[in-house]
Amino acid sequence: MTSISRRNLLKAGAVGLAGGALFEAPAFSSAGVRPLLTHGVQSGDATAGSAIVWSRADRPSRLWVQVSRRPDLRGGRVLRGPVLTPDTDFTGKVRLRDLPSDSTIYYRVRAESLDRPGLFGSAVDGSLTTAPLHRKDVRFVWTGDVVGQGWGIDPAYGGLKLFESMRRRKPDFLLHSGDTVYADGPLAESVTLPDGRPWRNLVTEEKSKVAETLKEYRGQYAYNLLDENYKRFAAEVAQINQWDDHEVLNNWYPGEILDDARYTEKRVDVLAARAHQAYHEWTPIPGATGPVYRKISHGPLLDLFILDMRTFKDPNDGNTYADPRRGLLGEAQREWLIRGLRESRATWKVIANDLPLGLVVPDGPGAQEGVAQGDNGAPLGRELEFAQVLRSAHRHGVTGIVFLTADVHYTAAQHYDPARAAIQDFTPFWEFVSGPAHAGAFGPNTLDGTFGPRTAFVHAPPVANASPAEGFQHFGEVAIDGDSGDLTVHLRDREGVALWSTTLKACR
Repeated sequence: MTSISRRNLLKAGAVGLAGGALFEAPAFSSAGVRPLLTHGVQSGDATAGSAIVWSRADRPSRLWVQVSRRPDLRGGRVLRGPVLTPDTDFTGKVRLRDLPSDSTIYYRVRAESLDRPGLFGSAVDGSLTTAPLHRKDVRFVWTGDVVGQGWGIDPAYGGLKLFESMRRRKPDFLLHSGDTVYADGPLAESVTLPDGRPWRNLVTEEKSKVAETLKEYRGQYAYNLLDENYKRFAAEVAQINQWDDHEVLNNWYPGEILDDARYTEKRVDVLAARAHQAYHEWTPIPGATGPVYRKISHGPLLDLFILDMRTFKDPNDGNTYADPRRGLLGEAQREWLIRGLRESRATWKVIANDLPLGLVVPDGPGAQEGVAQGDNGAPLGRELEFAQVLRSAHRHGVTGIVFLTADVHYTAAQHYDPARAAIQDFTPFWEFVSGPAHAGAFGPNTLDGTFGPRTAFVHAPPVANASPAEGFQHFGEVAIDGDSGDLTVHLRDREGVALWSTTLKACR
């Protein structure tokens, strides 16, 4: 989008007004016909010069965004956004271009009536941070797994409080490592905690059953944005979203046919298509369709590779095959990752893997959900493609690889070393796990020895499906020092307290 011209201002019914005054122009007094933004604002995929701004209205309307480096938005550009229609559930996005790097950007969003041009609803403000072009401190947080295992929003227990703890850390962005919603996790109005206290969920129609229709998948995202902690965080911190399984249903893979009485639609491909549309509509991710995997750079210190380990996944079987053409990534994404790591000149290459590399994640008897299968020997199954990725990086002298993940509902730090591994053709690296953000806590999972992992830290509950009221909710924080290039990881609890930290030295 480009700055609005005077001609468009006239069309909008704001004759002779400066761009910033467009939103303040009086039009009609009837508040009932003004389009309203229903779920706040979000931003995403902020680079050194661009970002996505998202919002949703309550009726057909035109989205407008005012953007400035000043909190009062004086002198800011006004950008004309899309018309919001039922086709996208009245959601819309505007790409902000030509932004200054390494800056706090303030924006204001309003919806304009289509029937009465110049009539705007109330404004909603937000902010985001653009990436640097030069060496500069970088700070971001990551987590995953929101509103899972029947634990919804209960204001008596602080709602989605972890998002407020992350906001207070003032990160440059959030890496949301998947399971952004639990479309297969219906909520009951009340759940009894182990000590007898009631947990009272806020429940909506769409969250009362497993999602099958497009409307029900959309309702999963709308539900999370009912929480004030989540909404306030989303208005202040840009997101980088990836998806995993629960955006569709547990442990899904393409071509799967369900044997689950809760579903009337048994074809997972049909459900995934609906979920994919809702995901693109309700998250500030670029585009309305297309692949989820992508690379985002934050200056010379950080390249972030966001994987999609779901869309191209092979069936969940024993995961002991010897076919290197199969796997989780698919050939195109695998080659993109290998090439991207080889070409990256960033000090740190962070791989956001929505499924852990060395943790065994079973999917019932004789089947595996993740990369590992519990065999400590040479790579088999899905391990083959990651052995190829790591081998290529090693042979091309790539350093600074770090994996960040969630998925398993606890937090941990694992170091991988060829001296302990079944293969030696890779460079030592770390994998850090953090979550859940607001779901049942589990773990720890069994480590697979193929790539020589060793657990340096783990924080997991003593019982499965521990509620958010019992703690064991986690997020991770990464801080890269602009001078030294060193990368520090903090694994934090729901209150933001650091449970464990380590600093990785930059390769010089």
